[in-house]
Amino acid sequence: MEVIGDEDMYAKDGTLDCRNNPANKKKTGAWKTCPFILAYYGMSSNLLLYYTSQLNQHSATASRNLSNWLGTCYILPLVGAFLADAYLGRYWTIASFSVIYVLGMTLLALSASVPGLRPTCYKKDECYATDSQTAVFSVALYLVALGSGGMKPCVSSYGADQFDDADEVEKGHKSSFFNWLYFSTNIGVLIDCSIPVLIQVNIGWGWRYGVSAMAMAIAVVFFFSGARVYRYQKSGGNPLTRLCQVLVASLRKYRVEVPGDESILYEAADVEATIVGSRKLDHTNQFRFLDKAAVEKESDHSRGSVNPWRLCTVTQVEELKWIIRLLPVLATGIIFNTVFGQMSNLFLLQAEYMDTRLGLSNFKIPVASLAIFNPISVIFWVPIYDRFIIPVTRKFTGHKNGLTQLQRIGTGLFISVFGMISAGVLEMFRLGIVRRQNSYKVMEAPISVFWQVPQHVIVGCAEVFTNIGQLEFFYEQAPDSMRSLYAALSLTTTALGNYLSSLLVAIVMAISTRNGRPGWIPDNLNYGHLHYFFLLLAVLSVLNLGVFIVVAKRYSYNKQ
Repeated sequence: MEVIGDEDMYAKDGTLDCRNNPANKKKTGAWKTCPFILAYYGMSSNLLLYYTSQLNQHSATASRNLSNWLGTCYILPLVGAFLADAYLGRYWTIASFSVIYVLGMTLLALSASVPGLRPTCYKKDECYATDSQTAVFSVALYLVALGSGGMKPCVSSYGADQFDDADEVEKGHKSSFFNWLYFSTNIGVLIDCSIPVLIQVNIGWGWRYGVSAMAMAIAVVFFFSGARVYRYQKSGGNPLTRLCQVLVASLRKYRVEVPGDESILYEAADVEATIVGSRKLDHTNQFRFLDKAAVEKESDHSRGSVNPWRLCTVTQVEELKWIIRLLPVLATGIIFNTVFGQMSNLFLLQAEYMDTRLGLSNFKIPVASLAIFNPISVIFWVPIYDRFIIPVTRKFTGHKNGLTQLQRIGTGLFISVFGMISAGVLEMFRLGIVRRQNSYKVMEAPISVFWQVPQHVIVGCAEVFTNIGQLEFFYEQAPDSMRSLYAALSLTTTALGNYLSSLLVAIVMAISTRNGRPGWIPDNLNYGHLHYFFLLLAVLSVLNLGVFIVVAKRYSYNKQ
């Protein structure tokens, strides 16, 4: 792969080494590159209302389709991460998939505006879509998912790569980078939930998606304009092949005894690791069966060279061990992301049955704009965390970041429980009003939608602790050559959380609709029990928190 930049900036292992070139260090990397990267992380789309009002789907079906699409958006990062770490590098992966993203957004705009492609509407928000029209819309959506998947695991890692670990000042700023990355992401969401939604309400869906497509195209151009000041890292080869080699080699040597002296295990003779772009990893005593792959035998050599499917370095073995150690932490993020996903899903469905008027005026806030509560909450909490919570907790813990990464994640898991309790209590209160007034067929209960603010603020606060904590945790705990892959693994918890949400909706509807009952989440929520679903998520969150505490106590931080 050809790497853009000055070759003098790279060490023998392919990693950026600014210490070899102080002049380049001053010109590239650190905070000066962040405006280009942060501004690039941008526009999202609220699709629930399009599914229900334009494609004429039932509430539960629309919720499942949205969850499945969001899940796909967060599974596909595994593809982007693999290409970035193995072949393209993070810069070219972002560049390539951003084009796919823009194409998907453009097709999305066309499918909502061009006659023949857009659904047929008899009046506002009462439409019918043919199978072919739904198919075109779905193709556009999944192109966006593919483009998003290629970029997501690389943007956070690429941004963090701009801070040199060998420079204590830059290394200290890396934690703040993750906070402000998430802050800028939610600025983009805030814009997308306001301006394009107002365009949608007053002009139409086609213009709504068209504006988002144009904004994304501008963000891509802005990203490319920062190419001269970025720091780059060469790709380290196929990580999946290396992991498979360790498994195969250890299984081949299942009868071989692992020596008590770890210095006997096979490792590269040079100071640097044999893996391009990665430092050596220290040997650990967990999962010692895998160490068999690094036990050297005469049969491991063929014609003067090492057979990589028979003998692996300690660093290569540790790469696999690090992933295995991370899996329990990864699993505890699934329930949290099921909770987090409700802000763009069932929270909005709940809002449709509330009074959306602004104060005493007759102006009604578009339901799609109510997703604005989430980014506002995050934008509120990030500066508080970065400028207040970190310095205060640092005085008590002595940790440079206030809380360790696992403590930060656990705090968010704890807070998220109260977000679901708040949503459940609000729904119980809303249904109480409906029953007292016998207004089951009236869409808007006389209760202001602003009563949803507490649940958004609580979940937003949990998000700042857990999601940003996960970003930093998976970056810091990753070998140099696998950082995109680890970022993708952290994103898979969002995918699995959305798939779990879809599965839970399907299960509770299958059970709760027996004997002709409307179920927990019917087309008319006034006949349902949405609060049961929120409280179910609260109970699952408590159980998940307990599991996380056990996992966190047993976890040993990786060191390079």
